[in-house]
Amino acid sequence: MEFAKRMELFGDGIFSVLLKMKEEQLAAGKRVVDLSIGAPNIPPAQHIRDAISREAQKAENYVYALRDTTELQQAVATWYQRRYGVQIDPACEVTSLLGSQEGLSHIAMTITDPGEVVLVPDPCYPIFGDGPRLAGAKLAYMPQRAENGYVIDLREIPEETARAAKLMVVSYPNNPTTAMAPDSFYRDLIEFARKYDIIVLHDNAYSDLVFDGRTCGSFLRFEGAKEVGVEFNSLSKTYGLAGARIGFCIGNREVVSKVATLKSNLDYGMFLPIQAAAVAAITGDQACVAETCAAYQRRRDLLCEGFSRIGWKMEKPVATMFVWAPLPEGYTNSMEFATQLLQKAGVLVTPGSAFGPSGEGYVRLALVQGEEAMAWAIDSVQKSGILKK
Repeated sequence: MEFAKRMELFGDGIFSVLLKMKEEQLAAGKRVVDLSIGAPNIPPAQHIRDAISREAQKAENYVYALRDTTELQQAVATWYQRRYGVQIDPACEVTSLLGSQEGLSHIAMTITDPGEVVLVPDPCYPIFGDGPRLAGAKLAYMPQRAENGYVIDLREIPEETARAAKLMVVSYPNNPTTAMAPDSFYRDLIEFARKYDIIVLHDNAYSDLVFDGRTCGSFLRFEGAKEVGVEFNSLSKTYGLAGARIGFCIGNREVVSKVATLKSNLDYGMFLPIQAAAVAAITGDQACVAETCAAYQRRRDLLCEGFSRIGWKMEKPVATMFVWAPLPEGYTNSMEFATQLLQKAGVLVTPGSAFGPSGEGYVRLALVQGEEAMAWAIDSVQKSGILKK
């Protein structure tokens, strides 16, 4: 059999590799605390579950949706006005995604032809680069350096690269570095995109998971943002709807239209009961959002303070559901350390090398376990002696 050459660009995804490692440990009768994949374990609020349950009982909802309901489009517009102070036209400035991951997989197909350049952060969430690769695009990395607070310095992008680029992907609060960007970055970003005629995609999945009294808005609230790009937003983390796969592409109507057109040839729309759950989430009681954020902040404090106390120093993130931790003293290879951490202590994390060239030297820990499991993980790491290398 012969397969497409594009498949040579992809091996097994890092999370598949980690899952196999985890299953081997479980099969040997060992406990594993999984802090690798960002799979939320905080369920949706009751009113959201009631909405999907109620709509799932209606026989007429088991047809192809084909498109977003008017109710969903209007709900997103109301949500963006209330939450971010951003006005959007529900008829032409929003389209749903089957999760942001699906949108990130496909948007480059609407913007780039094979061989054209896409700017992506380094380190970055893997699909930021894998989506453009599927479209045959060339990647150009934008370093996110610790000395710059992990915020991209647009001045570092070579002139020739900027002129060649068609699309750039940015995301703050950032996965995996957990950084937030100042307002000045977004103003510079919009000017940069205008100058070089680049379409911007801003992934805003973590804007409600910000800690210590901080707040976070939307890329689209800045003047000129809609002229140069779109924002992806997601209900996975904020509302605990990860498995329901609910995301949105919002902003520039030409980009939104192209994404919607491509999707009309790929899928038959979002299941109607899930659309109803989305409406309930973003228009209903928002107390659950604050409660979820508070839970992640407690987990952050427990994990970072606990590991720092036993000798693995890590800073508390200002946002997201992750911790971006440097390797403990004595380690230089993130995959090697992650493997030893699992085998010796039963704690599974994601090696930083999975997030791009600049990710080496770090691991990402996801705040997706309860406080008892995290306390066990800290104790197990201390007893394992792995930090005394």
